[in-house]
Amino acid sequence: MNHLRLQILDQTTCERLLERLANEAEWQDGSITAGSHAKEGKRNAQLHYESPLRKEIHELIECAMWNHPAVKGFCLPRKLHRFLVTKTERDGGYDSHVDNAYMSSGRSDLSFTLSLTDDTKYEGGELEIDSISESFPIKLKQGEIVIYPSTSMHRVCTVTTGVRTVCVGWIESYVKGESDRICLFQLESGARAMLAKHGRGDELDLIFLAYTNLLRRLGS
Repeated sequence: MNHLRLQILDQTTCERLLERLANEAEWQDGSITAGSHAKEGKRNAQLHYESPLRKEIHELIECAMWNHPAVKGFCLPRKLHRFLVTKTERDGGYDSHVDNAYMSSGRSDLSFTLSLTDDTKYEGGELEIDSISESFPIKLKQGEIVIYPSTSMHRVCTVTTGVRTVCVGWIESYVKGESDRICLFQLESGARAMLAKHGRGDELDLIFLAYTNLLRRLGS
């Protein structure tokens, strides 16, 4: 499966956000943002979309994402939209579904989940993402993010104990095609590794030239 998983928030930041959510959050039924075919299968709560705290968390995480070279290179982001903070308690979860192709603010090319909760504080609640032949269960550590194609069928397994609090959102990329994004990411990652190991040279300049012109050609 073509996904990116890495740490972008530290434990202290996550715990501070969880404390604020415990004291300030106005939660509502998470099914209000599910499509008509998925409403019955979505059993969680989400922070009110107009909440100043949600907007503050959105800005914090968006900044952390775009300041991370790997995230920026993997996503080639045009826009992050429909950012939600969700809480799933015991017996909650989200049945199999695929994310909407278009949100109110644009196309969804990539989806992400970032965990605010320590993975030892709850049982169940794995994010399962399907490939052609199998499913990949992912249980994120505190402060970890996973970014994956929005075209994937996925689900959140039932939480059996504890509370799972995560941030989810959708990204519109400058490059619509998944295979094109992966090739560009691999090319840029390899070039940056060569730069770090050997320094700048004429040959490497040609690789960056090819990358830039491919991005210009493939982008929309």
